[in-house]
Amino acid sequence: MKIQVNTDENIEGGEELSARVSAEIHTYLDRFSDHITRVEVHLSDEDGDKTGGSDKRCMMEARIEGRQPEVASERAATLEGAYSGAAKKLQRVLQSTLGRLHHAKGADTIRTGSL
Repeated sequence: MKIQVNTDENIEGGEELSARVSAEIHTYLDRFSDHITRVEVHLSDEDGDKTGGSDKRCMMEARIEGRQPEVASERAATLEGAYSGAAKKLQRVLQSTLGRLHHAKGADTIRTGSL
């Protein structure tokens, strides 16, 4: 699973930020790594130099083999809150999407047939 971190002009990127974001992604998405080819992360500070509010935004896009990409985003007061929240949301999206792929039709039912 390749991870690509992009930042806007208001956020100072670099190896340290990429490493922190990658570690968070691995924490939440490693169990899906057989299905994900790439995760693209877009970090932005929507207010630039202004302070206050939930102005940090993270959008994550997971590229899944043979399927359309899945996307999740989060706004927070800090970059850490934004990328952590987006990773958690993307985990839930992938659980739902990939869970449906592996649900076999004709599986046992919870209904008992006796009425």
